[in-house]
Parts: sequence; structure tokens; C-alpha cells
Amino acid sequence: MRIRMILVVALCALGTFPGRAQTKAPITHEALWLLPRVGAPVASPDGKWVVFSVTEPAYNPDEQRSDLWIVPTDGSAEPRRLTFTKAGESSPAWSPDSRRLAFVTKRDDDKTNQIYVLDVAAGGEAVRVTSVYAGAGFPAWRPDGKALLFTSPVYPNAANDAENRRIGEEREKRKYNVRTFDSFPVRRWDRWVDDRQLHVFVQELTAGAAAADLLAGARLAQDGGFGARALDSGDQLDAVWTPDGSSIVFEATTARDAGAYTTVMTDLFVVPARGGEPKQLTTRRASYSQPRFSPDGKTLFFIVSDEDEQIYAHDRVGSAPWPWNGDTRTITATFDRSVATWTVSGDGRSVYLTAEDEGLEKIYSVAASGGSAQLVVSPERGVYTNLAGGTVLVANWGSSIEPSEIVRIDPQAKRHVPLTKFATAKAAAIDWQPLQHFWFTSSRGRRIHSMIALPSGFDPTRKYPLLVEIHGGAANMWRDQITLRWNYHLLARPGYVVLLTNYSGSTGFGEEFARSIRFDPFEGPANEINEAADEAIRRYRFIDGSRQVAAGASYGGHLVNWLEATTTRYKALISHAGLVNAEAQWGTSDGIYHRELMAGGPPWQQTDTWRNQNPIRRAANFKTPILLSVGEKDYRVPLNNTLEMWSALQRMRVPSRLLVWPDENHWILNGENSRVFYQEVQTWVAKWLAPAAATSAAAR
Repeated sequence: MRIRMILVVALCALGTFPGRAQTKAPITHEALWLLPRVGAPVASPDGKWVVFSVTEPAYNPDEQRSDLWIVPTDGSAEPRRLTFTKAGESSPAWSPDSRRLAFVTKRDDDKTNQIYVLDVAAGGEAVRVTSVYAGAGFPAWRPDGKALLFTSPVYPNAANDAENRRIGEEREKRKYNVRTFDSFPVRRWDRWVDDRQLHVFVQELTAGAAAADLLAGARLAQDGGFGARALDSGDQLDAVWTPDGSSIVFEATTARDAGAYTTVMTDLFVVPARGGEPKQLTTRRASYSQPRFSPDGKTLFFIVSDEDEQIYAHDRVGSAPWPWNGDTRTITATFDRSVATWTVSGDGRSVYLTAEDEGLEKIYSVAASGGSAQLVVSPERGVYTNLAGGTVLVANWGSSIEPSEIVRIDPQAKRHVPLTKFATAKAAAIDWQPLQHFWFTSSRGRRIHSMIALPSGFDPTRKYPLLVEIHGGAANMWRDQITLRWNYHLLARPGYVVLLTNYSGSTGFGEEFARSIRFDPFEGPANEINEAADEAIRRYRFIDGSRQVAAGASYGGHLVNWLEATTTRYKALISHAGLVNAEAQWGTSDGIYHRELMAGGPPWQQTDTWRNQNPIRRAANFKTPILLSVGEKDYRVPLNNTLEMWSALQRMRVPSRLLVWPDENHWILNGENSRVFYQEVQTWVAKWLAPAAATSAAAR
């Protein structure tokens, strides 16, 4: 009795006591999905204003809207809406004088995204300034404010936009339909790769001026390996004006067609603003991206990643003098965390950055000349993302129970000040509690971090089943942040404690920890996940260790399928986008060389990893009821792996259920689909966890 009373008092101190639930409503999918979503802040050069997007979600995509808003950084006024159109806006960019705003949208008769400019100071309607055939993206102002650079996809050998249009229209009219390839890759994330390339364009802001393709005819662009940085969201070619406006620095790769047998890396190039042959700046074998200049124009900053032949590498901030002389340095070389977002201070003396750390994302600073990173703001909970600004610092901040909002960072006071509260009141009305953190030492001597989420109406005197949730990646981290895809609190809602373990391979715990799963992709992490469950059961008396389930997606789905093959401790499992045959995954995924690095060679070499850490080879052990889910447009972990898992389960007569989402990719993004997915998960778990989810400890 004394132990129980101590536990109750401790939980009350954390705010996790039954009385809270009496004035708040349990979380629902609707309450979660319909929370307003605040986008990344973009600070004006003079530091007075912040522009950002706000999405007002709806289950019907036609009813959803997204607009740009503005708020003063001193908090002297409430945010106000800048745009009022049905089409959303993206990539807002301030003019150097902080009076105008360029952004990307598709309005009226636009067939593709174009760039519009809004005079924020004078008011009025936004004016379209580009009319390129394939659409424009990622605008950036020339230092004199009289021109914009942007990127746009271009067909091979198109000398200008008219040629690009002609080629595109001819392809639209052809009577046959075939995709042809001569090199890797052929697919990326949820789309087939075509032969278009991202080019850099310049648009003079004078009446009648045509956009100029700076890479048209360049030998660099005619190289078969030329391409932009490949992201899951699409290709991105980061570009920035030089301080005098005479040239543009951008990042690209010359090895796009070599991805089947080597790590594809990007370099920095410079091209005259009038066009011409680009010059490669960086030569060391590493990946360079996100070029940015210091306020005085004397230093070029960038991100550098030493990812060659590695399964994971930190993103670090590098710099070089400008004009370029080849003398580069890595200014965060001694910081054992990966840089997420970053900005140069207004005086150019410091670089501020965010980085994952033990389930949170914190703000650090480092001298522009290099040195040790200093912690600026360490939140009690939650994550800082999308750090921006110079003379002032702004970011998004949110936690697992507080939606992301815009905040101003005060480095001296080591705190933040909220500038927006779009979703604050709605979130405060939900009965959810902060995540609780704990650590333990695994059987192989590693310190492992975990968090738990408690259900609505939590009562520490009752017993709750344990839902072990496994993150994807593996280069990822469970974060103290609201997520729609696997929301901790929504999973806990029926009456479960949700366990979130940052197993070996997770980010936010150092580069060596993230790399430690090379040659051991499944067995080691799975053992740590099971040991974390044992530790949670031992540590928290309100967990019923006799009723456990496990779930995961992507790499988490891989690990769930491994658990299916190696343990019967769980009453049921849920695997979304999980592989069962590592060899088939190598052959059909959109990326293959990374998997060779993980396993120590291609599949035909049959290393120990290929032979011993492949769930399909242990299918004879499949026994645990499992729910499978996959998006038909998933090219990262293609449908074939889920179908192979399904066939093996049916052959072994294991109780199982298969969900195939025809319109989804690696994730379930449609609101109605998401709602049904959670319903399926909750029904499946309840079926195998009978009796009722939460039972009285006194009755047991």
C-alpha cells in the first residue's frame, strides 16, 4: 500500500492524476486530425516580421485550405492572414528591403505552380511574375531586389522554355505509353523517375522579361549523372545568389546514375547569373548542400555530410571564405549531433542550429569560426524545428500534447515567447499527458532511452496492457512531438500504455550509436525493444505484462516482422510497410546500395547478415496474429514484400489480416484512410487483448 501511495503522489506531481480527465475530453481521431497546422516561419531581413502558412485541415481534401499569415516578431499584434485563395502557397521569400514577398502557388488559369509577388507594405493583390511551362519553385531574391532565381524541371536538350513546352506537349499527344530507362534509379518514394532535370532560372522583374535557364546547353547538365538532391518530397536544387548578385551558388550531383553501386553525393557549383558553364567548387568526397552567405558576404556556409560508404552520417555545418579559395572547414566537427535546421546570426559571428537529443530537439550555437557547440535552449519537453532568422530567431515549437506554433527565441534568457496560438486552446481541451522518459542498460551494455504515453483518463491504480510502438528509419528517433501517422496518445486511447524505445540505430544519441546496427539490422534492435518492454513492466506497476502487443511502420514494420519470426511474447502484432524478405527488398526498393552497406555486400555474396537476419528464412516460426498494411504506391518498401509476408502467414495458418491502400504511398496521408487505419488497429489489438483493455489491479 505504501508503494502504491508513493506512486500516486509521484504521478500527481507530474500532472498524471485521474482528476485532470474530469475536465478534459479523451483524444479522438477528429480532434487530432482537425487541429490547425502551422508551417515553418520565414523571418523578414529587418527582423520585424514572420510569415508562415496555416493549414485548416478537413477530411475532404476539397474543403481543406492553406494560407499565408504574418505576425510581428515583437508580439505586439495578433497574426493576420495575407492570402485568401483556395490554392495553398509555399516557399515564401522576403525581398531584401522586407517590403515584398515572393511565393509559389497555382491560381486562376495556371496549369502549373508559378511565382507570385505580394507587396506586403503597400497591400493589394499578388502579381504573377513567372510563366514557365513546367512550373516554378523555391524563389530567392537578388540582393538588389530586381530579380528572382527559381528552379524548374527541364527536358533533355531543351534550349529554352519554348522548347521545353514543345517537348512536353508532344509527349502528351503521343499515342503510346511507355517508360524507358538506361540507368538507375527508376523510382523514388511514390513516383516513377522521368528524364527531366531541375535547372536554375533567373527572372528579371521588369515588364515583358522572359525567364532565363542558366543551365541550358551547359556540359554539366548534359552529363548523364547530373541531377538535383533527391528527397522523398521530390528533387530539390538549393540555390543562392552571391553577395554581389553576379552569380548563383547551387548544389547538385554528377553521379545520379551511379546509385546502384555507390553512395550518390552532391557538390557545390557556381554559375554566372547571365548563364555559362558552371564551375565545381567542392572536391572532397562528401555531400554538400544548403549554401548560404554570411550577412557581410565574406563567408559561404553550407551543410556537409561524410556519408561515403556509411549507413549514416551527421549533417554538419561547414564554411569557406568568399570569394572561394577552396579552404573549407567544418565548424561543428566536434558536435556529436546532426544539424537539423540552422541560421547565421545577424552579426555573422555565430551559427544557431537545432539538433535531436534524447527524444527532444534543442537549440545550440557555435562560433562561425568553429568550436564547441553551446546549448542555447533546452526545452522541458517538445522539439524546436524550422529555426530561422538572423537579427531575431524564430522557430516552431511543440510537444506530444502541444501542437507546433511559431515562437521567438530569446538566447540570453534561454527561453521562447509564443507568437501564435492557432491550435493551443483546442489541444488544451484534450485529455493527454506529457510523455515520461526512462533509461536502462541493455544486456549488451548500451544505455537505451524510452518514453511512455498514458491513456486518457489514466488511473495509476489500474493495470493497462502494453503497446510497444517501434519507430521507422532506422536513422530516426521517437520525438516528443505530435504525429498524425502513429500518434502515441491516439494509440493509447482505448486503454493502453504505449512504449516508445529509441533502439540502437536511432538518431539523437551520437553518430556511433546510429551506425551501430551495421551488419546487425534486426536482431540487436529487436532484443533492445523486448528488453525495454521488460524494463517498463518492472518499473511501472500499472502495466500488465501478461498482455503485450507490438506495432511499427517502415523499419519499424521490418522489426515487427522480425518479432513475428523470433518471439511469441506478444499477443498480436501490426506491421505497416514492413519487409519480410531483405533480398527482395534490395531488388525492388528505390534505393539499393545503402542496403549493401548494411549487410556487407550484395545478396549474392550471402554474408552472415543476409543469411541470418532475414525474416522470411524463419517463416516456419510464424505464430503470432498479425495485421499487415501497405500503400500500393509505396516504392520504398514495395507491395511485393507485404504480399510475400501475407503468403507465408497464410501458408503457416497464422491468424492475419491484410490492408492494401490503393491511393497511399509509404504513409497513410488521406484523412478518411487514416481514420479507418486507426479503427483497424484498435479493433485488431482489442480482439487479441481480451478481456477489456484496462482492469482493476485490486481485482487481479
